[in-house]
Amino acid sequence: MFVSMLWINGLRPAAYEADPLSCRLWTEPQKPDLSMNGDFVIGGSFSIHFYMRSEKNIYTRPPLQLQCTGSMDFRQLRFARAMEFTIQEINNRTDLLPGITLGYQIYDSCSEAPMAVKIAFLLTNGMAPFFNYTDSCSKSAAAAVSAVVGETTSSPSLALARMLGLFRILQVSVLFPYSTCACLSDKLQYPAFFRTIPSDDHQAVAVAKMMKYFGWTWIGAVRSDNDYGNYGMASFLKAAQEEGICVEYSESYYRTQPRSKLERVTNIIRRSTARVIVTFINSGDMRYLLEELSKHQLPPLQWVGSYWITNPELLRFNMCAGAIGYGIPRSVIPGLREFLLDLSPEQALKSPLLTEFWESSFSCSLKGKTDTSQLRITNLVYKSTYAIAHAIHGVICNDTQCDKSAKFAPWQKVNFTTKNGYQVTFDSNSDPVADFELVNWQFKQDGSLEFVTVGRYDSSKPRDQEIMCSESCPRGTRKAVQKGRPICCYDCIPCAEGEISNKTGCPVEFLSWDDTLSIILTAFSIAGAFISVCVTAVFYKHRTSPIVRANNSELSFLLLFSLTLCFLCSLTFIGQPSDWSCMLRHTAFGITFVLCISCVLGKTMVVLMAFRATLPGSDVMKWFGPLQQRLSVLVFTLIQVLICVLWLTISPPFPFKNLKHYKERIILECELGSAIGFWAVLGYIGFLALLCFILAFLARKLPDNFNEAKFITFSMLIFCAVWLTFIPAYVSSPGKFTVAVEIFAILASSFGLITCIFAPKCFIIMFRPEQNTKKHLMIHCKFLENNVKFISSFLP
Repeated sequence: MFVSMLWINGLRPAAYEADPLSCRLWTEPQKPDLSMNGDFVIGGSFSIHFYMRSEKNIYTRPPLQLQCTGSMDFRQLRFARAMEFTIQEINNRTDLLPGITLGYQIYDSCSEAPMAVKIAFLLTNGMAPFFNYTDSCSKSAAAAVSAVVGETTSSPSLALARMLGLFRILQVSVLFPYSTCACLSDKLQYPAFFRTIPSDDHQAVAVAKMMKYFGWTWIGAVRSDNDYGNYGMASFLKAAQEEGICVEYSESYYRTQPRSKLERVTNIIRRSTARVIVTFINSGDMRYLLEELSKHQLPPLQWVGSYWITNPELLRFNMCAGAIGYGIPRSVIPGLREFLLDLSPEQALKSPLLTEFWESSFSCSLKGKTDTSQLRITNLVYKSTYAIAHAIHGVICNDTQCDKSAKFAPWQKVNFTTKNGYQVTFDSNSDPVADFELVNWQFKQDGSLEFVTVGRYDSSKPRDQEIMCSESCPRGTRKAVQKGRPICCYDCIPCAEGEISNKTGCPVEFLSWDDTLSIILTAFSIAGAFISVCVTAVFYKHRTSPIVRANNSELSFLLLFSLTLCFLCSLTFIGQPSDWSCMLRHTAFGITFVLCISCVLGKTMVVLMAFRATLPGSDVMKWFGPLQQRLSVLVFTLIQVLICVLWLTISPPFPFKNLKHYKERIILECELGSAIGFWAVLGYIGFLALLCFILAFLARKLPDNFNEAKFITFSMLIFCAVWLTFIPAYVSSPGKFTVAVEIFAILASSFGLITCIFAPKCFIIMFRPEQNTKKHLMIHCKFLENNVKFISSFLP
């Protein structure tokens, strides 16, 4: 620091020898890369190169000028030339700024903050090498530019906006076409900041909603280690947490960091279990990441991109086939392609930047800069330049003429429509409404990748309606979903012979209420519940009769109640799946069936113990009284409730769009969430059913008139046969028939239970009342003298 101060103090007097009232720049001002004079000059800053040449200061000589180096980004050069084109188009108009000529000064920031700071001073100081202290600030420091278009990345934008924000008196506004960091919306830090692209907060929410929409809940995350990546990823992680998305890892990388950092990130991606990778990363960083990943064998990955998703230079990486992400809506700028092509060697020699472009593109037919088929960010530059022109026009012009001497505020806001028909508006934070295209990378017939718009996100739409599929197929055709692609990726193919389509919409399939199969299953479900209620009424009316009391009336009524619920729970499987219906249908089924089997198991154990405890003086039956029976049913059911609660807490079922079975339609179904939870519920039911079957089988040959064990045996045999058959049928059934098979299994097993256990008793009650007596029930039990007292306790 001491040496530095001596160097400055030693040189400073020399600056005043020529003129003590002025100071002089130590070096010649850096000339703009592209420029043109005008009544009002607009500055521009674009990241045309990837790197900035720098050296370590030694304090024995003035440091070298900052310079951009490395390969040229032709896409960024197109942005800069699009600004040129727009200004020429405005100058040729008579309805906008009549009699006023706009000029421009465009610089290359090479996406570095130090260079952006330098450009800020160049744009505010002008090109004069002297500064006269005798003039007032408002006159001598008059801004060289009236406004600035740039930067195209967030970190240089922060530096540029912070510097230019200090010079409000210099009438400098800054409008950013491609800087998305939400931090730039802070009007306290960046009072003169506007942009024509939505902030990253909108994109983060849009990506999180899309992830939930596709059911991608286990992901990895990679970001650029700069303001754009860090702020953007922070917003996404917050939105992802609200949507229930789990992030396995979150890594960062910047292209100037050591190669070891890049290798570390690629190794994490290759070894992780997450197959969906969400990225908030600059195009330059993404290129290096993909180049490194391409050197290794990778598992199939689903890339979810930020704005790099629309960079055509990355389409050469086939590993990203199927990548999806949000981009700026594609647009058309009439005349731009002809302007880009109209570049002669003589014109190129006037600018070192264009000379470099000419030399590097001479054998490439100028393709890199003149591709106007995917104008997205270019259109934002076009909008930004027009926004500045409209702001100037609104202040200095009336209906017929403009005043060149008029002053305007740097925060002048405008709403207008560009010449190519695009509406430009700003909110209170100087941000536009969030409107994104959902872009998918798809293979063309020649094997190369292309951008295909498959949907849209509009933040102005009502909640949960922001994501929209792309336009529907025309009449006479139907949507054929591309297998393995997101649901909005489809082909429009002619309808099959004998079929017509006179309306549009996504072809989806689920077991709806108006389906014939649903109507049949609903009828059986309601019929089963009605039968259960009728049996309950019969048993209640004859509740004092021997056959009802002898079969443990309390458990019988509880069993009939649970069977009614079993029949009705099948109705939850019908209709369009939703978050609540998916969770309800499986848990309701699991709990009601365990309640049912617990009651049957309690009845079986009572019958078995009553006839097996034959030893004199045995007191085993005291452990199977009414209280113990109630507790056993409660404990067995609570275990299933606990399993269901864990399932819903850890990984609950959720609606899912199945694309595997059919190419031509989407199947809406409930994904299990945790397969372990689902099979634990089924397994526990199966365990209780098997235990009940074994106990009932052991008691099957006991005295007939007091024995319902053989009926329980038959009911459990039917129950187990139905569910053993259900498993392969469930796995192999396609589409809505998967749900139908599950409903059929519920109804079949429920009908088996109510038929085997209650039909014989109801027959005796209704048609053989002479058998419904204590004498008849006890006639075969005389040899069980030790249990006559226990049996008699059930009888009137």
